Amino acid sequence: MGKVEFAWRARVEDHELVRLTTAYGGVAKAGWWDRIRPYSLGWVSARRADGYLVGFANVAWDGDDHAFLLDPKVHPDEQRQGIGTELVAWCARYAKLAGCEWLHVDFDEPLAPFYFSACGFRSTPAGLIHLPSLEPAT
Repeated sequence: MGKVEFAWRARVEDHELVRLTTAYGGVAKAGWWDRIRPYSLGWVSARRADGYLVGFANVAWDGDDHAFLLDPKVHPDEQRQGIGTELVAWCARYAKLAGCEWLHVDFDEPLAPFYFSACGFRSTPAGLIHLPSLEPAT
């Protein structure tokens, strides 16, 4: 991994997250970060020496003992260098410091080796409802 600086709760601009998300083909919505930041326990940013944002992960929580890893992203040009693993490690450390007992994560099946092998998550039973598929409430 080249020189990358990690920081907890450092300033991250919405336009930087839009740029990072679109870099790997993700769907970005302007204003997203400004809307959700107040609900976060914290976040980790990864920047090159020139200040360019190359990685990001957000931690939401229930205000008590459950933290949720959301939106981990690494710029495609910087992937497979340990940045994603380090982002997750920072999230876990800071969630623990905040008093959380559990860090949850959802992911698509192809990412299982990353989360289970590289990051130390373990598989647990979970449930999921795809809300857009629900019939409208009457």
